[in-house]
Amino acid sequence: MEKQQVLDALKSARENSPKRNFKQSVDFIVNLKGLDLKKTEHKVDFYAHLSSLPASKIKVCALVGTEMIENAKSGCDRAILVDEFGQYDKKAMKKLASEYTYFVAQANIMPKVAQTFGRVLGPRGKMPNPKAGCVVPPNANLKALVDRLRTTIRIVAKNDLFIMSSVGSEEMSDEILADNVLTIYNSLLHVLPNEKDNVKSSIVKLTMGKPSTIGTQSEVKAERKGKKKRGGE
Repeated sequence: MEKQQVLDALKSARENSPKRNFKQSVDFIVNLKGLDLKKTEHKVDFYAHLSSLPASKIKVCALVGTEMIENAKSGCDRAILVDEFGQYDKKAMKKLASEYTYFVAQANIMPKVAQTFGRVLGPRGKMPNPKAGCVVPPNANLKALVDRLRTTIRIVAKNDLFIMSSVGSEEMSDEILADNVLTIYNSLLHVLPNEKDNVKSSIVKLTMGKPSTIGTQSEVKAERKGKKKRGGE
């Protein structure tokens, strides 16, 4: 996938999206093939750090002990002390899960976090995840972590052979949106067993707009033909 192909697709997506009275998101969709998502080696679940995202969309809640509470209050959108865990019933935990994108936890209280919040956060894929850097020691710099999380997204193919993610909103420049698309795409290739051969098609679209395919089937075939030719030389 070339950047110019992404820029061309974004231009087409904008042209084919009627003006709305709200800011539309720009979505990137990759249709996959040749995978059995039930197999561990075929699972698609990773984090991508993007160039820029609207910060207001990503909120972070910290679950910490007393030694980290002030750090958490200044660096995160919300901080919950371990001694307050008992105040949260299932309804309150569901509300938390809907309000916050990421949950950060102090490493030495993770058993209590899992015991209290696991039944609600776990099924929603929001338990503090070490892969995203969300399980931290008591001396961690939470502000730096949160700044990074605000431009980090999780990409998952759960039951169907596609991934879909917002790469920004329509007021962002096509250059930044294209960089975000390429970051996700290249990160995706690293987790696919057969890389590009597991990609059926790639699409960008605005929330209420028509999908725009990145590249064309003829370009894909030409690329593969070129690779075969180079391999035989």
